[in-house]
Amino acid sequence: MNSNSYGEFFKITTFGESHGEGVGVVIDNCVAGLELSVDDIQFELNRRKPGQSKLSTMRDEADKAEILSGVFEGKTTGTPIAILVRNTNQRSKDYSDIKDLFRPGHADFTYFKKFGIRDYRGGGRSSARETIGRVASGAVAKKILKKLSIDIFAYTIQIGNIKAENFNRDFIEENPVRTADENAYPLMEKAIMEAKMAQDSIGGVIEVCIKNVPVGIGEPVFDRLNARLAYGIMSIPAVKGIEFGAGFKAASMRGSENNDEITPDGFLSNNAGGTLGGISSGQDIVFRFAVKPTSSITIPKNTIDIHNQPQQIITKGRHDPCVAPRAVVIAEAMAALTLVDMIMIHNGRQII
Repeated sequence: MNSNSYGEFFKITTFGESHGEGVGVVIDNCVAGLELSVDDIQFELNRRKPGQSKLSTMRDEADKAEILSGVFEGKTTGTPIAILVRNTNQRSKDYSDIKDLFRPGHADFTYFKKFGIRDYRGGGRSSARETIGRVASGAVAKKILKKLSIDIFAYTIQIGNIKAENFNRDFIEENPVRTADENAYPLMEKAIMEAKMAQDSIGGVIEVCIKNVPVGIGEPVFDRLNARLAYGIMSIPAVKGIEFGAGFKAASMRGSENNDEITPDGFLSNNAGGTLGGISSGQDIVFRFAVKPTSSITIPKNTIDIHNQPQQIITKGRHDPCVAPRAVVIAEAMAALTLVDMIMIHNGRQII
């Protein structure tokens, strides 16, 4: 078992820590002959990187990708693709005052209890900076899916108690919240800024839509497509819950409302969220997930130290007041990685 790897055929292994020399990913079993450049990867990393707006952390990282192997003359060779992003703007001294303290809401306590080592520099391996490897490999997966006309996009539908009511896909990348609702955007931005000014943080909900998935993808009973997607999304730091289609609303519906009727021209609704029995139905795959408020805040909180003594802690450093806008990009990557792998399983490794 390797818990740092994801996927069965299209497999990725991420590496690196938040304040180490760098972070990255190795991709195994990528199809040969796929056109791939650093620019393809950099485009997605730029969407994820810190310091994009006043709504995100001010850690100033270029997040510049380097392809170390697996690509020759602009095409994949079929051998492992190694991608490295060097850390250039670490400020580990921000954490020196809390090197013996466990930050509430973080993995400090559980990592220390499990491994017996305290990497206090921004959380080490548990930091969301690990997701750079996911986004870099997700860029490759997206290129593969594009050849199959499969389209993945995500957007913020809720910040705090502010919910989106309208949808304009073109607006998603035009605002730092990455919402598709032009009317909700100012209210969402205000909610994030109010939390930031209060030295606090705020959570949100993201919706993901995957279009043009062929019928039949998914391996019941344990490797259902929706189960594998849920597994991938729940592995993203700060994610606390996920639902497909009608989701938890289905608990208050009757079968006559929830069942998606079928006609010769297709389904009349999509309460199932694009899968039936864990197999893609040909409809859009639609799911939503919740992210918790960022754990690193400068409001004093109670904790203990490594000697189990009670202490108070203020977490310094540079952190997002809301992780939702950047989690949009990570979610797209995990969905793409999952789908490529599941299509390869369905097709016996051959994908394009």
